[in-house]
Amino acid sequence: IPFMILLLAGVVYQYGYLQVKGQMAEIRETEEVKAKTLAKYLALIAEKPELEKDIAALRETRTGESAKLIEGQTFSLAAASLQDMVKDIVTGRGGSISSGRVGKPGDLGTFKIINVSTDAILPDPKALSDVLYSLETRTPYLVVKEIDIRTRRTRGEPAKELLVKIDVEALTAGK
Repeated sequence: IPFMILLLAGVVYQYGYLQVKGQMAEIRETEEVKAKTLAKYLALIAEKPELEKDIAALRETRTGESAKLIEGQTFSLAAASLQDMVKDIVTGRGGSISSGRVGKPGDLGTFKIINVSTDAILPDPKALSDVLYSLETRTPYLVVKEIDIRTRRTRGEPAKELLVKIDVEALTAGK
């Protein structure tokens, strides 16, 4: 009988106590892993206000940068807007537009480069200087890529008018 009690105690120890002890160790390990995961989540939640501030700053920067682009829902509308800008600048300086053409768009990453060629007649070199200054210093940014200037003169008279062909480019976030 004492031997059987000893064997029974060994079996209870082996299959009862050690298994319960192993299960308790697994439960503690699981709790530790969950506690670490919870700590990580709490740290991320604590960073949320800072991340929201960063997002707001990036949105403001994006809004500021988009002011430097030609607006238009499509490429055609943006090109028409660019043509109108160039026309307003030239006619505002006493010139007249004889023709205007929209060029093929170019790609620049997420942006499109739109270009417009305009043939204009300007009354004098001062008006040409004012037109170029207005184009280059304007927001949204416009770039004069090419310019061809010729004088209009009749025989025996000094040159009075300038025939100008201006190629202007700008960026758009067009689709």
